[in-house]
Amino acid sequence: MKKQQEKKKKRNAMFVGDDDSVQIVRLLDQTLTSIDGVAVRQATEALDRLSTELPHFPYRLLSIASGGENPSLKVAAATYLKNFTRRSTGIEGTISEVSKEFKDQLLLVSLQADPAVLKVLLELLHIVVVSEFVKKNTWPELVPELRSAIEKSSLISSSNSSWSTVNPLMVLLTVVKPFQYFLQPKLAKEPVPQQLESITKEILVPLVSVLHRLIDKALTIHGWDELELEKTIHSICKCLYFSVKSHMPSALSPLLGSFCRDMIRILDSLSFDWSVTPPEGYLIRSKAGKRSLLLFGTLVSRHRKYSDKLVPEIVNCSMKIVKHSSNISKLGCLTERIISLAFDVISRVMEIGPGWRLLSPHFSFLLDSAIFPALVLNERDISEWEEDADEFIRKNLPSELEEISGWRDDLFTARKSAMNLLGVLAMSKGPPVSTTNKASSASCKRKKGEKSRGNNQRCMGDLLVLPFLSKFSVPSKSYKLDASTSAAYFGVLMAYGSLQEFIQEQNPEYVASFVRTRVLPIYSTPDCSPYLVASANWVLGELASCLPEEMSADVFSSLLKALAMPDQVEISCYPVRFSAAGGIGSLLENEFQPPEWLPLLQIITGKIGNEEDEDSMLFQLLKSVVESGSQDIATHIPYIVSSLVSNMLKFMPPSEDPWSQAILGGLETLAAMAQTYESSKPEADEENNQATEIWLTGQGTISKALSALLQHAWLATDVPPTSSIDHLSTMLRFIVIACTNCNVFVELRLTELLIVWADILASWNGWEESEDLSVFDCIEEVVGINNKYGFRSFLFRDMPSPPAMPVRPRSVVESIGSFVSKAILEYPSATRRACSCVHTLLYVPNYSSDIEGVGKSLAMVFTVSAFSHFLALREKPCALWRPLLLAISSCYISYSDIVEGVLEKVISGGFELWVSSLAFSYSLMCDASPSVVSEVKLYVMTVVKVIEHLLDVRHGNATDDLARKCFVSLMEASRRLKEVNEETDDDEDDGEPGEEETESEETDSNDEDSESEEYEETEEEFLERYAKAAAELEDSEVIEEADEEDDDHEIDLGSLNEIDPQKLVLTLMEKHHEKVIKLVPSEVISTFVNSFPVYTSLFFKCL
Repeated sequence: MKKQQEKKKKRNAMFVGDDDSVQIVRLLDQTLTSIDGVAVRQATEALDRLSTELPHFPYRLLSIASGGENPSLKVAAATYLKNFTRRSTGIEGTISEVSKEFKDQLLLVSLQADPAVLKVLLELLHIVVVSEFVKKNTWPELVPELRSAIEKSSLISSSNSSWSTVNPLMVLLTVVKPFQYFLQPKLAKEPVPQQLESITKEILVPLVSVLHRLIDKALTIHGWDELELEKTIHSICKCLYFSVKSHMPSALSPLLGSFCRDMIRILDSLSFDWSVTPPEGYLIRSKAGKRSLLLFGTLVSRHRKYSDKLVPEIVNCSMKIVKHSSNISKLGCLTERIISLAFDVISRVMEIGPGWRLLSPHFSFLLDSAIFPALVLNERDISEWEEDADEFIRKNLPSELEEISGWRDDLFTARKSAMNLLGVLAMSKGPPVSTTNKASSASCKRKKGEKSRGNNQRCMGDLLVLPFLSKFSVPSKSYKLDASTSAAYFGVLMAYGSLQEFIQEQNPEYVASFVRTRVLPIYSTPDCSPYLVASANWVLGELASCLPEEMSADVFSSLLKALAMPDQVEISCYPVRFSAAGGIGSLLENEFQPPEWLPLLQIITGKIGNEEDEDSMLFQLLKSVVESGSQDIATHIPYIVSSLVSNMLKFMPPSEDPWSQAILGGLETLAAMAQTYESSKPEADEENNQATEIWLTGQGTISKALSALLQHAWLATDVPPTSSIDHLSTMLRFIVIACTNCNVFVELRLTELLIVWADILASWNGWEESEDLSVFDCIEEVVGINNKYGFRSFLFRDMPSPPAMPVRPRSVVESIGSFVSKAILEYPSATRRACSCVHTLLYVPNYSSDIEGVGKSLAMVFTVSAFSHFLALREKPCALWRPLLLAISSCYISYSDIVEGVLEKVISGGFELWVSSLAFSYSLMCDASPSVVSEVKLYVMTVVKVIEHLLDVRHGNATDDLARKCFVSLMEASRRLKEVNEETDDDEDDGEPGEEETESEETDSNDEDSESEEYEETEEEFLERYAKAAAELEDSEVIEEADEEDDDHEIDLGSLNEIDPQKLVLTLMEKHHEKVIKLVPSEVISTFVNSFPVYTSLFFKCL
């Protein structure tokens, strides 16, 4: 170690004061002190250049980071070195080349660095450790050198060492951390990594005895001034935790009892009744206690083979902690987290085999003295309700409390953990008792890994939890609660919410009785506490999936009352309204509908616009109502839309971008209402004339309101905002569909709106933020309405008047084309729909001779985008091949010479590559999904044109192999086109018989599945399944994701629909049948002739 220190000093001396190092220091200082962004960027760019030009650049940065008196400069040097190293890291987390000397230098600097610099150096060290030690295993000196540094540090060495013990332990923590996860996911039973075994044997095992000695010392000291001692204990606890989080090193398993008991001593030394801010030393020890509980949870869930004997002691320690849950309102976040983790440890113990037997004597204590006190309303709750209502809702009315399980590790607050434990306790089974209530016992969930104990078993929810909660009286008209009993009943309601899984298992009569007697009376109590109403709302939402249908009227009436609750003089009722909205939303999600929709709609729309903070919630609820009510609320939508738009225009500044969350929520809701109303259009027949008239009147009302909104958003400012383009496109599409004549077109100012919308699309680059494909739906309607009424700006825009620049602005179709080409190239999720728009844009509009250049330019940009995307995917066929190749096909049919040139420009030999890929892709097209008539038709027409080009234009210069591929694929595609047309005709004639029977069979099958017991896989089966999935994921090439919802979407071929592709094939075969006989296998020709007897005379020679 001393020799290495001397080497380090000599190397540092080499760089001290030399010109290059001085320049680096100056540039680093410039990045710190300059307030000019340009100067900072220039300094960073200069450092980037030096990093490639200067020899020993990393060493110079290490020298700066470890020397000098300026702490900011040292941090800056370490930070740049970290980022420089990260840039050198490959995809697999390895660095191409790291010298032994640099690794040694980095380790030494880290062992002696100041705390601020150490934090950054450890991030750098992590990168190097993962590459050189974990993945490559090429740093054999690391473990012995680190052990030596620890042994010679101040708290461990018997001599007076100047080396801090904390630094080498922090380095050890950095080295151990990567092993907290499995490193070889393809192995079902991954062995302990050899590096971790080495660390354990050489360092961690000796540290276990050191931990015992240091805890002895810490517990004899009065006061909290020994910060290094506490930090050392905490660091050792963290190292031990990460070393066993996934694996169990062989050398460590015999020592589990030793260090677990030491950790229990740490936890026993903590206090849970601090009334003042605890000193720093106590906080550090609390962190060690928190890490100890995390380790206990890991041992229980991951390493039962080694830890079962320790479970009684772990449980005893955890029980001592959770009894302090009544004090959580007075405790800091860290101490509350410790109580939360203690609850989680007990929950995990409940899930293992001996857990019930071990804990059952303590159930009453747990419920009465630990779980329930954590649920009772306390002073902190009331304070948070007033000061930060959203935080109160997040912590106390958790929407994410979906699964009750002992294995959860994402709860974080004592109340959530207590609720989770209560749910686990309620579902656990008690001792055998004689009972005829088989339904109740059968409904109880079997503990994971246990065999069924028979139908005479009842859950602890029946035996203990519900009887305990029933001791608390429910408020009613005749029984008002005082503050303390009201706080207690808040806890009762929290408990009911956590019993969701247990209550779901009960029969409907029980659930109905429970809700009527224990929850609904709260709403009829005069001046009932808002805290109780909010929690009751939450309970109804949590139980939405198991509420009987006959309770619809009572439940919705209660929640509507809560949703309309005004603020009280001294108490805000926002959490009440928020939880009521959440409860209603949960009921709607579970197809639990109100008897009447209008009262709900009136309350929601009446409140929107009063408080901006609540508008987002109300819009979200309104959207849920619209989607759930669908046809039932369609008649109310015109009035609601008009009302909402009138309201939104008052607080929707057109120049603001992005808009507030409330406005975005309103736009999303309006789009949903437009879609719902459109889908409610009655069938066109004589009997429905009146209904149709009413619907059309509503359509006109909605379109006028939406047009006013879009005009306010887009036309009232020179720079229209680009926010929410997907929802605004949905509204624009509705307006387009509503235009039944030219007068309406003008009245709604549709031309101006379409121009602005298209310009926004052309410059839009926010697709990664949305997966909504409504933009493409709107594009198709816009193209259609242009054919109907023909507005000039769609295909061509005039020069602007002076003094504007004499540059012709892009037409609507050109702007749309720019967006579509970018979507094809850059947004995989939109590629399929964008390619579909290519056909629409090329063949539905009528490009007259004077603007034919527009069509040509579109074909060029579409070809470049589609072919470039295809080239990125060509190594492995995938679902996106089809839309990309067919998009090029559409371009080729009309502009073959131009497209051929573009393909050759993108890549040499591009045309033949596209042709061969097109020929090969036919089988892929048919295998990937059911054939779509329009796509097969386009394919046939394209291959015919390609063959004509190969044989006529190129005069046979194309290779026979390429021509053979084209002929074979053409014959197969022609046969498939005939089959698809016949299938389509049959479907139209016969309908879809047997659907009802199939559905009935599926229902019966589902009923049988639901009656059978749920199979729970073993740990070994789980690991084998995930190892297999990991292997499949790694072995298969990752292909960009694409939206497959529109796989069977018919493309609009416009004018191409007038062409009969079979006539084209016949003409081609008559002209080149001799070439076909020469190139195509006879069996292919025979199959083709069987489908088309008309070709018999042409191919009789080979039949």
